[in-house]
This record gives sequence, C-alpha cells and structure tokens, in this order.
Amino acid sequence: MATPDATARTPDAPPVADAPPTADAPPTAGAPPTPDVTWHPRPADGPALPEPWPQRHLVLRTPRLELRPDDDASLLELVALVHDGIHPASTMPFQQAWTDAEPAYLGRGMLQYFWSERAAVSPERWSLHLVVRHDGAVAGIQSLTASRFGVLREVATGSYLGRRFQGRGLGTEMRAAVLAFAFDHLGAVSARSEYLEGSVASRRISERLGYRDDGTARIAPRDEPVVQQRVVLDRSGFTRPAWTLQVDGYTPDLAGLLAAAPPA
Repeated sequence: MATPDATARTPDAPPVADAPPTADAPPTAGAPPTPDVTWHPRPADGPALPEPWPQRHLVLRTPRLELRPDDDASLLELVALVHDGIHPASTMPFQQAWTDAEPAYLGRGMLQYFWSERAAVSPERWSLHLVVRHDGAVAGIQSLTASRFGVLREVATGSYLGRRFQGRGLGTEMRAAVLAFAFDHLGAVSARSEYLEGSVASRRISERLGYRDDGTARIAPRDEPVVQQRVVLDRSGFTRPAWTLQVDGYTPDLAGLLAAAPPA
C-alpha cells in the first residue's frame, strides 16, 4: 500500500521543500517508546536464543520526525489518517487504487495488508513499513523494501503523508532518513522508486535527493493509462541532508533478518 513514493499534496499547497539546514538538531518527541522487553531465554546447555522480532527495537530519528516499524496501535492511527485524506479524490498517485475502497473496508484492508507484509519478512524478501510521527502524531508511512538484499544490495522506497502534513518538506525528510539508513547501515548500493505522471511532490523529492530517471511504464490504476516514471539512486549520488540520522535498535539479529551489513 506504500509502493509508490506518493507523498501527494493538495494542488494549491506550496511546493514541498526540504527542511531548513539543521545540523545534528535534537530529535523531536515521538510516540511513547515501546516497552523494551528484553529477550534472553537461555537453554541450560547453550547460548541465548536470537530475538524473535528484532525490528521492534528499531527507531530512526531526524530533526522533526520519528520512524518506527508498524505495530497494531500505530496502524489504527494510520487508518484514521488515511480516512481523513492523503490525496485529492480527483487524483490517484498510487499504482493500485486502494484508497478508492469503500470506507467500511478500507481500514480492514490496510490492516490485512500490513499484517501480511509482516508475516512474509525473511532474508530473501523483506519490507520495513515505518510509521512516521511528527510531534508525536502519526503523519504517514515510509516503506523500505528489498528482495535478495544479501546479493543485490538494492532497496526500494514508498511513502505517503496525511494531507495536513503535506507541503512542509516532511516527505523529503522521511525519505532521506530511510536512504541514509539503507546506505550507511544496511550496506545498500542503490535505491529505486517511482512516481506517476503529475505527482509533482514525489518528483521533486526524487530530484532533491539525487535520483536519476530510469525508464517509464504505462499503468492504469483507475482503468485509464498513466505514465509511471522510474528513478534510481546510487549511494555516491545521494544528496545528503544537513542533519545526521540517529539510529537506535539496529542489532545483529535485525541485520541477520535483513541479510544486511552488521552494526558498526
């Protein structure tokens, strides 16, 4: 549900802009921290067992945002955000028109999607759907996905923001956060994304961060053809923000689950 980087905004909103340069700004207050339940079952004759769900400890912080993997409580807040609107009804910025679902089904469909993504996580194929908070409120979702990451070292991103959070540069900030995490911690060498023709905010985010065009495709999310622009970013071409990403909870267990580089 977050495959395209569709940080859509209302047509009359000001252009999405990067956050003002704020080097090493203190992190904003986010959601109440998930209880740090230590996992340390130790068989009588062996070492401690690995953490069964290591991503639960992961937190990414930028000057204005906090990103954590989805849990059921935050997903309910995300459902409410989507019901309030994430794009004008006259446009469809996604590859699939999932926001056109009947209101009675939309929330349940979102939960089922995220649950299925959690259940499928493995070193061969994984999705980190990070709930984005701004001043403690759920503002959107930022996804980071990969297939055969241990071999290809390539990720893809997707995102959306609630309409009341658009036009402030938050879309740029949250995508920069996962790119910095992917390149500097996971060991990625490239990142891919795409946006639909007319998705001005998504195009500008990609341009600001250094992506280059990588071909087009024709898709029809509402049974009318539209051009999808594909973009790619190499680690060396990443236009880095002025701030430094703060990462907590990137553990050897999580690195193993993602087939990624071990923590430094």
